[in-house]
Amino acid sequence: MGNRVIVSVINDLTSDQRVDRTCTTLFDMGYDVLLVGRKLKRSVSLNPRVYKMTRMSLLFEKGPLFYAEYNLRLFFLLLFRKFDVLHANDLDTLLANRFAQRIKGGDLVYDSHEYFTEVPELVEGSFAKQVWLKIEQSIFPSLKNVFTVNKSIADIYKSLYSVDVKVMRNLPIAGKFNSKTKIKSRVDLGLPPEKKIILLQGAGINIDRGAEEMVEAMNWIDAVFLIVGSGDVIDLLKEKVRCSGLSSKVIFTGRVPFEDLIAYTKVADVGVTLDKDTNLNYKYSLPNKIFDYFQADLPVIASDLIEVRRVIDKHQSGIILSSHEPGKMAEEINNYINNNDFFNQTKKNVQKAKAEFVWENEKEILINCYTNLG
Repeated sequence: MGNRVIVSVINDLTSDQRVDRTCTTLFDMGYDVLLVGRKLKRSVSLNPRVYKMTRMSLLFEKGPLFYAEYNLRLFFLLLFRKFDVLHANDLDTLLANRFAQRIKGGDLVYDSHEYFTEVPELVEGSFAKQVWLKIEQSIFPSLKNVFTVNKSIADIYKSLYSVDVKVMRNLPIAGKFNSKTKIKSRVDLGLPPEKKIILLQGAGINIDRGAEEMVEAMNWIDAVFLIVGSGDVIDLLKEKVRCSGLSSKVIFTGRVPFEDLIAYTKVADVGVTLDKDTNLNYKYSLPNKIFDYFQADLPVIASDLIEVRRVIDKHQSGIILSSHEPGKMAEEINNYINNNDFFNQTKKNVQKAKAEFVWENEKEILINCYTNLG
């Protein structure tokens, strides 16, 4: 193998597809890749991959002590491993990587998956936010190799730190939803065969993501709202469904294995992404579920966020809602899904988006960066 790269991320490596695609691409380029994460009490065993992996077991799993322990442990791991390149994913791994690079040399690549200091968990004016901002402000201006997930966030970082930030979107591999297994029908999945199915999928179905308003809008939409995934508002949504008598129109599956997710996604008619503009991280977000919907041949119903509109408008591959008011949402969704000519045209347009927004195209950003290191 060629040069050694250590890629670090703060999750347990189970489901981070962006990091997996990055590591696989680097392996294919000839790098000796080690991916470092952490192990949780509930973490499942990892299937073998083409690159090496290790997970650190920590005393703390959340809060300030967790972040401090993780970075300290990561720093010592890096200190006693040989590497030519360090690849830090997100701000919560950057400090340890920077210290290790300063001591041992080599190149540092930074991949920022979101506008980290503006996530809703970091309350404005809080001590935690001030700490993360200080870390970012002390390291970012001297970085030479930086990616982030969309143009809006890249422009913000360029403006703040005068650093050339490349855009590498979180795109799926082409044919992600192609499956060699037997295709399941709606009947197999317990879904009504005659109704249009509106799909919301993801592991982050949380507050301010528009799911509550969508459930309420289902009072006036003649379709089924299928929620595949988990999040902190699921219990609230189930209670809302029960109280509104919507159990035949709103269906929950919970988290499902990827093989089952393929089946549910393929039988849907349209996907939704409904994040609200309540904080800067959401405002400039570009949910990767949009690109998964395209790979499953689904047009998209989306809230009006800058990066989301940029993608949907490019190929007219869905509609942008004007409001999160449930009655207005219902009106616009009904007008869309019941206008067969318009709906079918957007569905046809998805094929252009499906061909463009794939990792096979996007990975050239990563390849060019590593080719020019040193």
